Amino acid sequence: MLTNIHQMLALPKFYRFTGKLLPYLFVLTAGLFCYGIFGALFLAPADYQQGEGFRIIYVHVPSAYCSLAIYSIMAVAALLTVVWRIKLAAMIMKACLPIGALFTLLALITGSIWGKPMWGTWWIWDARLTSELILLLWYLVVMGFQQTVSNQHNANLLAAILVLIGVVNLPIIHFSVIWWNTLHQGPTLTRFAMPAIDPQMLRPLLVMIAASSSYCLLILVLKLRSEILWQERNKQWVRESIGDCI
Repeated sequence: MLTNIHQMLALPKFYRFTGKLLPYLFVLTAGLFCYGIFGALFLAPADYQQGEGFRIIYVHVPSAYCSLAIYSIMAVAALLTVVWRIKLAAMIMKACLPIGALFTLLALITGSIWGKPMWGTWWIWDARLTSELILLLWYLVVMGFQQTVSNQHNANLLAAILVLIGVVNLPIIHFSVIWWNTLHQGPTLTRFAMPAIDPQMLRPLLVMIAASSSYCLLILVLKLRSEILWQERNKQWVRESIGDCI
């Protein structure tokens, strides 16, 4: 089993597989964004309380979702790095850091813009907002430690341990609106038994979440391919791959 995992995660095989996958990811991401943006701007009706201003939800919610999803991927990669020392897993963890930090920052910014007309303030120390801010700071902490440790192997192990420690914040972010009395609205997408959002608003939102997830995967693959070429630049298979591209 372990041998099969290592074979699937071998750098040459991964590089060649993602090369075939990239065109499909480009098309999928573009198609999802086109429909999602059109639906968000023209198909979804205005909110009866918030008016047209509610449409920032189509950026805010996907950004918040991706900030957590990317960290979850990073945590799995960190576990593989600590337990099995898989080289590709360490690369995935490293590549996820700036992407996750960017989407967390975007979630905080759009949340503040949305909160100003709704709550009358740009920021409040709400449980959901505070835990999301901690997530951003933790992304930056892990990035900082990985950059400052000179030995790459030690840097990857330290970053992986920090990532695994930070996992405790994920359920806090998700359940904060249930555990504590906060200004942030309660669960919406997870209430499929009793929908808390109109289907005309929900469909574009789900598509935008899928589009943002596809975009994250696309950027992650591009960063990984670049990192693989750099770290394996002296290997014969890299020279052959570059030669085939030329």
